[in-house]
Amino acid sequence: MSEQLAAALAAEEAAIYAYGLIGVNVPAADRTEARAAEAAHRARRDVLVTRLDQLKASTAPAPAGYELPFEVTDRAGALKLAVHVEDGVAQAWRAALPVTADADRATALSALTDAAVRATRWRRTAGTTPLTLPFPGRAS
Repeated sequence: MSEQLAAALAAEEAAIYAYGLIGVNVPAADRTEARAAEAAHRARRDVLVTRLDQLKASTAPAPAGYELPFEVTDRAGALKLAVHVEDGVAQAWRAALPVTADADRATALSALTDAAVRATRWRRTAGTTPLTLPFPGRAS
């Protein structure tokens, strides 16, 4: 279980990094949503750090920077990155579902759902279809 939670932590940290870049490449109208998403990822990260500490699980430190999957220089790229990040977070949390129970499973399901909803919002903002995925977090 701690391996999957550590992977979820890495995904949350990558999302926090990405939202810094997303925020500077979207217009003011989209920044509120980007800030809210970043805050949600920070809150999830903090919960995970505490839980992994309780489990006495070691995790790799967050890197100083991340390699982006593509260049982001404008609104379209930022929205594409937001969808990509949220889909990745959903995938990490989905992997935690089968190995967790009780409160950990509730956290994983909530995080998966939240990421899927944010990805849908970003797809709608970007005007991409389909807006939703049939099985959020499932690897393609």
